[in-house]
Amino acid sequence: MYFKQPSARELKFSEWMLSPWRRWTRPHFRGMENVPDERPLLFVGNHTLYGILDVPFLFFELYREHGIFLRSLAHKFHYRVPGWRDALSHFGAVEGTRENCGALMDQGECVLVFPGGGREVSKRKGEKYELIWGERLGFVKMAIQHQCTIVPFASVGVEDMFDIIFDGHQLMRSPLGPLLEELKLHPELMFPISKGMGPTPLPRPERIYMQLMEPIQMAPFDGCEDDEEVLRQVRGLVHGAISRGIDELKHYRETDPHRYLDAIV
Repeated sequence: MYFKQPSARELKFSEWMLSPWRRWTRPHFRGMENVPDERPLLFVGNHTLYGILDVPFLFFELYREHGIFLRSLAHKFHYRVPGWRDALSHFGAVEGTRENCGALMDQGECVLVFPGGGREVSKRKGEKYELIWGERLGFVKMAIQHQCTIVPFASVGVEDMFDIIFDGHQLMRSPLGPLLEELKLHPELMFPISKGMGPTPLPRPERIYMQLMEPIQMAPFDGCEDDEEVLRQVRGLVHGAISRGIDELKHYRETDPHRYLDAIV
């Protein structure tokens, strides 16, 4: 799978474009020492509300600290949007099929996946920081099959910037419902309508925290990619690590004197 990495100039410009958001959120990383030197790697995390407000920081931090250029597995919906799909592809994203994932792993790439997918970025009321994975086992199957070490990670901050006013199911029950049905928009994948600062959609000044957990080696499970019991066992390990990371970050930020101050200043 051929891919030409963006030039240093393009990456620098992209990070410059991100700088106002970086100043507003002051991202803080923990556990960068947990990233192993081996390749390939599969980074697995919780997908926060709206999906794109924290991921760019992880991308640049891994590139700066470890020389890792993340290759994201993106939902097929993204590839229906002209312009956006080109931007994603230019920065290494591919449609999230098993064939594409396997090809990246065979090339020794570092792959990024969110098992919660579109459902997690379209959370409903009362689902803050929940992992909504359903019965998905595919990412574990691919990791075992290609002996790709999993690096779980957690992200906290984004979902405290907003209060959901109407979630997807409420919108479908509203007067807009018939129109949304006509447009064939699935309520499970529909972004909620939220407010941030006051009545506006502008995000409240919350610091973003991200934590990389200890890697999970696939060697003990070699040859078990078709054993559903093993797949569920490994998924449980990853799910548990991310859940612990979320809890640890919530606890850590309670004692962080810069949680709000830096963003405001």
